[in-house]
Amino acid sequence: MSDRDDEPRTSPRPFRRLLRPAAAAGSGPPRGASRFAAVLRAPARPGEPLFAQAPKAWQRMLPYAVAAVFVATLLPVTITVLAGDYGLDGGWAGALGVAQTVPLLLAVSRPLPAWALVLGADTVGALVLTGADRVSGHSWPWPPMTVVGYLALMVFLGLREPARTMVGVWLATGAVGVVLGFMAPEGASQTAALLFVLAGCLLALAGVLRGLGDAQRRIAEQESISEAERARRTLLEERARIARELHDVVAHHMSVITVQAESAPYRLPGMAEPVQEEFAAIAAGARESLGEMRRLLSVLRSDGAGSGGADGERAPQPGIGRIRQLVEATVRAGQPVELSLAAGAERAAPPAVDLSAYRIVQEALANVVRHAPGARTRVSVTHDAREVLVVVANGPSEDGTPVVEGSGGGTGHGLVGMRERVRLTGGTLDTGPLPGGGFRVAARLPLDAPIEEAS
Repeated sequence: MSDRDDEPRTSPRPFRRLLRPAAAAGSGPPRGASRFAAVLRAPARPGEPLFAQAPKAWQRMLPYAVAAVFVATLLPVTITVLAGDYGLDGGWAGALGVAQTVPLLLAVSRPLPAWALVLGADTVGALVLTGADRVSGHSWPWPPMTVVGYLALMVFLGLREPARTMVGVWLATGAVGVVLGFMAPEGASQTAALLFVLAGCLLALAGVLRGLGDAQRRIAEQESISEAERARRTLLEERARIARELHDVVAHHMSVITVQAESAPYRLPGMAEPVQEEFAAIAAGARESLGEMRRLLSVLRSDGAGSGGADGERAPQPGIGRIRQLVEATVRAGQPVELSLAAGAERAAPPAVDLSAYRIVQEALANVVRHAPGARTRVSVTHDAREVLVVVANGPSEDGTPVVEGSGGGTGHGLVGMRERVRLTGGTLDTGPLPGGGFRVAARLPLDAPIEEAS
């Protein structure tokens, strides 16, 4: 009861574009943006440096380099501005410069403690500046270099901390600015509102970037899970389809046993009564087994399973003897195929091997038509006293497209189905690309190996 006809599954050449990555087809963000977003994902463990999960060493060192540049730039500028423009004592200027900039190095791995240190140092600096000689006419409570360092810290913090923490940091920044506003020196330019707004914008931007990285990671995880589930479903579907096909093989033998057992008293007259009863028991057991097999088949067969419809269900199972028809159908579809079929191969092979050999050739030719249209292909089926050897080898496609190790495209069963059938018969399967750009499928199917149980 075949659920396929002899025509190979064909697919137009544009189908090969579906094999390309989704980013190349424009179905997702650019590859560079995806990689950058993946790097921005939040670390898995507390205390882990920013970008610690980046794939390249220079990406993992980038946050340290950025923090070092900010410290090396802001430290001398802070000391110079506090001492020169604000008229602050040199000792205070040096101490505040170190306290306000050096914690940026800590922000790479522990941004929240670094923020607490910087905010504390900036607050102390604002209080100290209230007694400076030339604070009038300058920015207060946050001098320009303080604003730059604080905003850099907001970026580090936004890439690491959750939204609740970022909101708390932003509100704390505004609250400190409001409290300090009551102590503003006369003539100073207020910068508390400016820092509050800019800090909120950078925290939101960094949070969006971090969220994009998390989303990309979750999408990748779901794609990996979906691919594993798809492979598992494909394997189960193929095993069920093989079981439905093998039902015919077993049912034929059981029917023969039933007929022989029931006709034995008529074919062999003079049989003793106990012997007749034994043959009757054998016939009854065989009929019961056939009924159980039909019930099992009804469980395996689902609506729409296979592609043969009602007519296909009544068609006999194909075998090595029909490989020539399969090749001829492939040639009519425009694929140059040569066939070398050893005489007597279909008679030498048992039913399971006979069916498996045909299906392997069918799947291999379908993959050639799909992934290497126009490629010259050779099909060889030989046998000896121990095994049947099936080889399908093709060259590169006409347009030079690399041959892809397909998985069956239309049904998703190609190489998966081949492996299952070869395992079923206790044989071996060898697949892989050829040096000249083609592809080769070689299956050895033992003639007398025991059937292997499905795992």
